[in-house]
Amino acid sequence: MPTPFLSSEEYDERAHQHYNEGQYEEALEVLREGLSLYPNAVELHIGVGYARLAREEFAWARKSFEHATVLDPDHEDALAGLGETLLRFGQIQDAVQTFRRLIDLGYQDDVDIVLQAGRALLASDLNDEAREFFELAVKEAPGNAEALSNLAYVLHRVGDEDGAIAKLRRALKEDNEHVEARIYLANILYDRNELAEALRHLERTSPEDHWHDIGIWRMIELKKSLKRATEGDDELRIWEERLTEITEETDDIDEMLAEIEAKVAEESHQDVQGQLELFGVLLSTLAEQGADIRTPHRVLTPEGRQFDGSWEDIVRDMRDATRPYAGCTVQEFMTVEARRVHSDKGIDIPTHDAESFIRASANAGLLRIVR
Repeated sequence: MPTPFLSSEEYDERAHQHYNEGQYEEALEVLREGLSLYPNAVELHIGVGYARLAREEFAWARKSFEHATVLDPDHEDALAGLGETLLRFGQIQDAVQTFRRLIDLGYQDDVDIVLQAGRALLASDLNDEAREFFELAVKEAPGNAEALSNLAYVLHRVGDEDGAIAKLRRALKEDNEHVEARIYLANILYDRNELAEALRHLERTSPEDHWHDIGIWRMIELKKSLKRATEGDDELRIWEERLTEITEETDDIDEMLAEIEAKVAEESHQDVQGQLELFGVLLSTLAEQGADIRTPHRVLTPEGRQFDGSWEDIVRDMRDATRPYAGCTVQEFMTVEARRVHSDKGIDIPTHDAESFIRASANAGLLRIVR
C-alpha cells in the first residue's frame, strides 16, 4: 500500500537514494507507489525513465520521458533523458535537436545538464556534436575541471592531441585531485613517448584510482625502465596487486551479471509481452519515419557471452561489459585490445573501424561471428 502522508517530492527523494546506490528495482517500486498517488508528478515519471534507462529497458524509458514532456514540455531532465533514449533507437537527428532544445530554453548555464548531453553524444561517437556541448559548458564555467576534461576527451578523439593536453593541464590546475584527468593525460603523454612526464603524473595517482589495466601496466613498465625497479620491489608490488585485483573483479563481475540477468528475466517475466509490444510499436514508428532498421549482427565470445547489434554497438557493448574499460572511448578500447593481442599472439588487429576489428578478432580465434 502507498505510504501515507508522503509528498511526490519525498517519493522522488527516496527513489533517488535507491538509484544512487544502484538499486534500480527498488527505485522503481518507490516511483510506482508515488505515481499511484500522484499520476501527474513530472519528477516521478522522469525518475522512472532514468531507472529504466539504467536497466537498459529503452522502450519503457522512452515512454516515461515522453509522458514527462507531455506534462512539462520544457523540463530539462525530461528532455535530456529523452535525448539519450532517442540515441539508443538510432534517431540521431531527433536526439540532437532534443539536446539543442535545452540550449534554446536557456539551460546552457546548467553545466551538469549540458555535460550530460555531451557525454551521451560522445558515447554515440557523435564527436562534433559532443564538442559543441562541451565547449558550451567550458564557456559557461571556465574553471570547471569536469567540463575541461570532457572537452579534452573529445579533442583527443578527433586527433587534436595538443588541444587535449592543454585542456587536461588546465583541468588539473583547477582541480589538482581530478585523477581521471591526470590518468588520461599520462596515457596521452605515454603515447607521444613523453615517458618521464607520463610517469610523473602516474606517480601522483594511487593504485585504487585505476579501473583500467592499461594505466597500471604502463606504470609498472615505466618504473622498471626509468626508475630501474625490479621484480619484488615494494613500489611495484602494490601496483601488481591492484592489477591482479582488477582481473579478479572482472571475472567476478561477469559471474554476477549472469546471475542478475537470470534473476531479472525471472522477475520481469510479466513485463516481457508489454515491452515487446511497445518495442514493436516503436519499430513501426521508426520504419514510417524512414529510420535505418537493420538485422543485427551477433557475436559470441569463448566464455559464452553474446553481443547483438551493429558492429559499432557490439564493440561498445564489449567495452561496457569489461569493467576495466569503463570510461574509455570505443577507439581506446579497440586500440588497447589490439595491442594486447599483438603482444600475446603476434597478430595485428585493425582498429580503424568496428567491423574490421571484429572480423580480425574472429580470424584470430578470439570470438565467433554468428551472423
